[in-house]
Amino acid sequence: MAQQDPSKTEKATKKRRDKQREEGNVPKSAEFSKAIVLLAGVLALRFMIGFYHDQFTEIYEWTFREGVNITLNKATAYALFTWSVKKMALLVLPFLLTLVVVSYTTMRLQVGQLWSTKTMKPKFGKMFNILGALQKLFISPKTFINLGKSILQAFAVGLAPYIVIQQELPNLLPLFYANTHGIIAYLLSVGYKMACYALVPMMLIALVDLWYTRWDYEEQLKMSKDEIKDERKQAEGDPRVKQKQKQKMMEMMVSRMFQDIPKADVVITNPTHYAVAIQYDVMVAPAPLILAKGVNRVAERIKEVARENNVPIEANPPLARALYKQVEIGETIPEELFQAVAAILAKLDKFRKR
Repeated sequence: MAQQDPSKTEKATKKRRDKQREEGNVPKSAEFSKAIVLLAGVLALRFMIGFYHDQFTEIYEWTFREGVNITLNKATAYALFTWSVKKMALLVLPFLLTLVVVSYTTMRLQVGQLWSTKTMKPKFGKMFNILGALQKLFISPKTFINLGKSILQAFAVGLAPYIVIQQELPNLLPLFYANTHGIIAYLLSVGYKMACYALVPMMLIALVDLWYTRWDYEEQLKMSKDEIKDERKQAEGDPRVKQKQKQKMMEMMVSRMFQDIPKADVVITNPTHYAVAIQYDVMVAPAPLILAKGVNRVAERIKEVARENNVPIEANPPLARALYKQVEIGETIPEELFQAVAAILAKLDKFRKR
């Protein structure tokens, strides 16, 4: 049973589930797998009983008719050995193959596609934790649950023969007059009946154990709200770190922007709130390029740097606002503003001759 922390009230996230699967920690019921394999084995024997009857009949007839008359030498011993191996394989392999396929399918349906070697790695910390192992063995609620399941299964296995024998008591006396074939057929049918009686409660226990295993797994995976927040921060990044990174990037961009102002041909202003630095060089861009822009304090700083580097400053409030809102730093101006910008550039000594 899960020792649930009261603070862990939220369902596990996909990231936590994926991590647990990578470590091989998945919900799987051993009782369910065992019950299904036993059921498959009983049904396989039931439907293959005719095949086994024919095979054993052939073996016994050959043994007592031909086998006793064989003269043993190298050749006959080798032939007898190969014949025996083939017969044993024919008797055992179909039954074992059925159990393997059913066992694999049952486990695959429980855990899905999974291959992990982490469960096979030795955990030395747990090996030397004797006190923890004893506590888990004798005090853990899961130990008592497993003990209860074992007792119920033992009771079911022991009760099934008793019920069947009580039902078959009237049929035991007529066996005195039956032949060997009849006695064997009767014993096989009674054995099959006992197995079915025992499997019914075992299947019920297995289904309950399957539900409990999945419920206990979900309880163990539950997370607290703080754990979910921490996981989200790790996935998306700490907001404080992201804010610092953004601030640093802005500082670098502003620093670079001020370094580019001396390259500008003109600074267009509001004249107080907006300032946009423009460069027009056909070797750099086919249209005028925005090198810097800003409002209020940044605008004042742009104008100061422009004055220090003898960059012309032109006041044109509508154009300054339009450039600031429509064009980002490093972009060329849109076509609809060409004429307005060209009119300002035409006033400058650099472009007057053009």
